Amino acid sequence: MHPVRKQRLILVLVLVALSSAAVGFVTYAMRENMDYFYAPSAFAAGEVPFEKRIRAGGCVVPGSVQRAEDSLDVQFVITDGEAELAVVFDKILPDLFAEGEAAVISGQLMPSGVLRADQVLAKHDENYTPPEVAESMVSHEGCTDGAKI
Repeated sequence: MHPVRKQRLILVLVLVALSSAAVGFVTYAMRENMDYFYAPSAFAAGEVPFEKRIRAGGCVVPGSVQRAEDSLDVQFVITDGEAELAVVFDKILPDLFAEGEAAVISGQLMPSGVLRADQVLAKHDENYTPPEVAESMVSHEGCTDGAKI
């Protein structure tokens, strides 16, 4: 093999190896920032990890919202029609958050089985339901949209 071709081959192989390593490092770093979506029935089945940040979605059960009088703490329950999940949130809820409406919650599952939320996203109009919620929900009588959710 000619020395110039050999140098080019080595250069190409080094570039491929370095770019593969860079892609691997980026993928590994992104893995820490991923939120996995689970329906309340997955929580009831014990399929949800405790150590990861997760997202859950469902319909806020009517009559389940309890607000603390001396702080921003709110407790409520979401359901997918098959199971229910208790949620604790200590920040200001979105204006469109209401009982009987769809919501997506991001946070961490505590060993007690309660989801400690750090973000609550509410359904933004009467025709929209987040795709993750729509796929996981079955018809639920307490939801405003009924079978749409």
